[in-house]
Amino acid sequence: MANPTVLTAVPPAPAREKGSDFSELSRRIAEAGLLRRRPLYYTVRFGAVGTALAGGVTAFLVLGDSWSQLFVAAALALVFGQLGLAAHDLAHRQVFSRRRPSETGGLLVANVLLGMSYGWWMNKHTRHHANPNHEKKDPDVAPDIIVWSRRQAKQAKGPARFIGKHQAALFFPLLTLEGLNLSFSSFKALRSPSMKRPVLEGTLLVAHFAVYFGGLFLVLSPGKALAFIAVHQGLFGIYLGSVFAPNHKGMPMIEEGTELDFLRRQVLTSRNVDGGVFTDVFMGGLNYQIEHHLFPSMPTPALGRAQVITERYCAELGIPYCRTGLLASHRQALRHLRQVGEPLREKR
Repeated sequence: MANPTVLTAVPPAPAREKGSDFSELSRRIAEAGLLRRRPLYYTVRFGAVGTALAGGVTAFLVLGDSWSQLFVAAALALVFGQLGLAAHDLAHRQVFSRRRPSETGGLLVANVLLGMSYGWWMNKHTRHHANPNHEKKDPDVAPDIIVWSRRQAKQAKGPARFIGKHQAALFFPLLTLEGLNLSFSSFKALRSPSMKRPVLEGTLLVAHFAVYFGGLFLVLSPGKALAFIAVHQGLFGIYLGSVFAPNHKGMPMIEEGTELDFLRRQVLTSRNVDGGVFTDVFMGGLNYQIEHHLFPSMPTPALGRAQVITERYCAELGIPYCRTGLLASHRQALRHLRQVGEPLREKR
């Protein structure tokens, strides 16, 4: 699929009655039984991640003050990435249908285990889902450091003005800071009026980092502890970026004033990533990004079947449906970053 940088026109609507396109797809998905909860799947998946976390902590304690701990740091980066995916599914109520257990699980996984505010991230991610790739409404494409459209590039100031010139080359190096950025943003958000439980969330965040840094500097020498943090947080950030970047980066941006119905807004700005079982596990089901955006509460194991139904339905309506491989998706994203940063390279 050839993707324009900015989406300014709406594909022609089919003859079907206005507003009914998504309803018809939703009916087909419901009839296939794809929205029911999958408790066995999540029990096995979360149990495996919990076992891996316990194994990593045990290895850390057994090895003691050794440079071999850097291998533990790398392994725990992958475990933290899986914890992030678990927090994501909990936030979307894919695991539990009710709010209370979803929120309790989210606070445990995000705040206690990851050091990231569940409330802050959920608010941010909800706004992203409502308006993916919207230049002004999607917080994931705010031009804080990286610019995502040529319009943003022309208006860029501060760090974004400099980094935007070379952002394609700097993208993965910048991802090494993403884990720390999530934690920093979490603490910063505690002062926000939108934070419902700042005291509880702040307490859990402090507890996480007290154990994290306390354990590292208690077991390891200062040099090894700092090296552990660099490897662990750096690879964790790269992992998160490698999971989330292929989903929307390089897909069309939506300008203010562009009118799109729910179905087209979600499909046209999202990209699915093919790759089989490995990709499914690595990306936690987010490789089915189109279906996830259309049905956020759909459990992960149902997304593959939903993909077949959704792609066929989009073909019926003539709606472009983007699928590609993991490496190709990253190439498209990096190509997009280079293209939209061009106005900054042209300025003298």
